[in-house]
Amino acid sequence: MKIWLYILVPFLLASTLYSAQKKSTERKTVPGADVLLSRQMDLIKGKRLGIVTNHSALLSDGTHLVDTLFHRKDVKISALFGPEHGIRGDAPDGATISHGKDDKTGIEVYSLYGKVNKPTKEMLKDVDVLVYDIQDVGARFYTFISTLFYTVQAAAENNIPVIVLDRPNPITGIKVDGPIRKEDVSSFVGIAPIPIMHGLTIGELATLFNESGMLGKNLKAKLTVVKMENWKRDYYYDKTGLKWLKPSPNIPDLETAIVYPGMCLIEGTNVSEGRGTQAPFLTFGAPYINSNELKSELQKLGIKGAEFENAVYTPVEIPNMASQPKFQGESVNGLKIKVTDRKAFEPVEFGIKLIYAIHKLYPEKFKFSDSRFDRLSGDKSVRENILANKTASEIIKGWQKELNTFKKLRKKYLLY
Repeated sequence: MKIWLYILVPFLLASTLYSAQKKSTERKTVPGADVLLSRQMDLIKGKRLGIVTNHSALLSDGTHLVDTLFHRKDVKISALFGPEHGIRGDAPDGATISHGKDDKTGIEVYSLYGKVNKPTKEMLKDVDVLVYDIQDVGARFYTFISTLFYTVQAAAENNIPVIVLDRPNPITGIKVDGPIRKEDVSSFVGIAPIPIMHGLTIGELATLFNESGMLGKNLKAKLTVVKMENWKRDYYYDKTGLKWLKPSPNIPDLETAIVYPGMCLIEGTNVSEGRGTQAPFLTFGAPYINSNELKSELQKLGIKGAEFENAVYTPVEIPNMASQPKFQGESVNGLKIKVTDRKAFEPVEFGIKLIYAIHKLYPEKFKFSDSRFDRLSGDKSVRENILANKTASEIIKGWQKELNTFKKLRKKYLLY
């Protein structure tokens, strides 16, 4: 009996220790907003706040940061600033947002998507500290990071401290890919010289913008990043334990966010990116496409980590989601993508291969919206090389040198 105990007890102890270690490594990620309220309130106590935010600024208990701070007596919210889709996140893509008041709190709301993209001196006159809390999706052309850029820049210009409450990059903080944005195609969907997939959290992005000179000559804000807890660079959002909340109307789930860095490029062409359906960016096509023909061409290109099925759909207007989608009311032939292996799937490379394949198959019918595509890709040479019939591999190889230079720069600003 004693012999069995000598064998059994160490085994049970080891098993318990392993379970405890496994549990500790799978703890729920704690967003920066929760950390601020629980341990770093000294950063904002007694201050008049300007909060740049939207519906995504939820605390772990499901309450909104603004609603929580509004009921506290030790801070005052002087102004709210809303990005694309508005302060409560229900306006369609591209819709101009006007200034107004927040329905829930009555606080003045300034729109940063429309005529004004950056907080002005007048908007900041009653603000002691700027706070930024918005969930990103990890792609350069997602306009929330342009709003982040202008927020940090405005803080620097007006000598106001800025606090960024960090949140996860939902498609991991590891994958970095795509051409570096060139200065001649700078825009609100390409605010800084970074690749399409930057592999950074919003806190890391803010630090990069602030410390690398991207804000402008001699501009540097007094920036504080409130870090997350229990987040690792290889985490996809569903590993964080946090509830998925649509960061914008056309990113309804994580799989859509995973394909978005490549699929968004289609917006700069006469191919439907699936807006006007319940599966935007996962569905794509055009009336002139033969689904079987395109699927065969993609298979030749060796797309890893994804499968395709034929799709026929008719884009329609969807309230608060799609306004005047491409080919509205027309029958569209295309494909629906399913990601089968996240690690193997390369979203940006897939986007290039897809556009290359459609141009190769239908050179007379496929068209670029030149300036739109160039702003999204960040480099005119991508479009020019497709039109010049260069192979997808050649095009992808063309941005690797600059991408490697960015990767070295990026390492300086990693917080996790």
